Amino acid sequence: MFELLKQLFTFLYPLFRKWGLNVTMASYSSLIINIVLLCFLAYVIYYISRQLLVSLIIVIARRTKTQFDDLLVSNKTAKYIAHLIPVLFIYKSVPVILDRYEYWDSVFGKLVGIYIVILVLWIIRTVFNALRDYLKQKKRYSDKPIDSFIQVIMIVLWLVGITILISRLFEVDFNNMFTTLGAVSALIILIFRDIILGFVASVQVSINDMIRIGDWITIDKFGADGDVIEINLTTVKVRNFDNTTTTIPTYSLSSDSFQNWRGMLKSNGRRIKRHILIKTNSIRFLEETELEELKKISLISDYIVSRKAEINKYNTDRAIDKSIAINGRNMTNMGLFRKYIIQYLRNHPAINQDMVLMCRQLQSTAEGVPLEIYTFTKDKKWENYEYVMSDIFDHVISAVPYFDLEIFELPSRGDFLNK
Repeated sequence: MFELLKQLFTFLYPLFRKWGLNVTMASYSSLIINIVLLCFLAYVIYYISRQLLVSLIIVIARRTKTQFDDLLVSNKTAKYIAHLIPVLFIYKSVPVILDRYEYWDSVFGKLVGIYIVILVLWIIRTVFNALRDYLKQKKRYSDKPIDSFIQVIMIVLWLVGITILISRLFEVDFNNMFTTLGAVSALIILIFRDIILGFVASVQVSINDMIRIGDWITIDKFGADGDVIEINLTTVKVRNFDNTTTTIPTYSLSSDSFQNWRGMLKSNGRRIKRHILIKTNSIRFLEETELEELKKISLISDYIVSRKAEINKYNTDRAIDKSIAINGRNMTNMGLFRKYIIQYLRNHPAINQDMVLMCRQLQSTAEGVPLEIYTFTKDKKWENYEYVMSDIFDHVISAVPYFDLEIFELPSRGDFLNK
């Protein structure tokens, strides 16, 4: 062993002289022995502290009701604290062991100090990760962008830590470091533009309650249509209904338009707003014989009787000439069909009768007259909603011929062949 140390010393001696270190074989051997003893003691301290801290926090986690200490265990906080204790011991022991070697004392002191700063930041990170996981388990905070706030805090801490590392490594005054950072703030803003915009957007999203985790949102610009699964400082993750994931910049939520379906999910119904196109030339007044035939439709039979009596009285009182259908008041097949749709919806078990329910005409187009159904289903679940809406329009389209109306559609090849 001594011979090996002697050969190593012979190899390193020219370097020591070059660096201005005047050492002897005896002092060098003593230094090596002290360093080996220091490493051994540090390992013993680490082993003991790790066993004690990990065991202690596991016992506490088992005996307490809160989940926070369990999350500290899963994030290995005790393990990193156990690393810190022997490093602090080394940091305090290095000046004593290297008392005669100012150069090495300075080098090792800086290296150990840097490691301590990084380790402290890592311990703080594990604590905040445990806090994040704990808050996400709480119903009150489960839909809040906790990740964004944790990331902002960690960015600030890392900036402070890096400033401390630079000031210690290059022996620069801490206050001067911040003065320099202030002078290059424009460059910092340029580098951290997305992070700063994301932080501002996260605050706006949280304060204005614009979006929560679990919300169904639609953003056509990014092709996103699904549930929000994560909100952090720079991105928002959306799981689309086809099970793909879309990543959106957080700041786009405050600068671009998006659709949040939370209000619909919290309301008492989901809206149906769809129309069919009726050919304009199929709309006309109804003859007496046609009205008698339409009375057979149970949903509108009472309406036809009452409406017919009202119209006849109006026309008789005013001695209106009914030899021409356009004179006076009349019933049309379109108007009666609208009434039929309303009555059908009023009797439909899946429609919420306490919300808006109507059948209306929209502005005529080159394809015909749009007849729109505007109502709300009780069931807001997507597949059930689609089933109800399809069921309604199946019936409506099938009912059109009974009122001698026609639905517009572009002619196909078969239409030309039949003619």
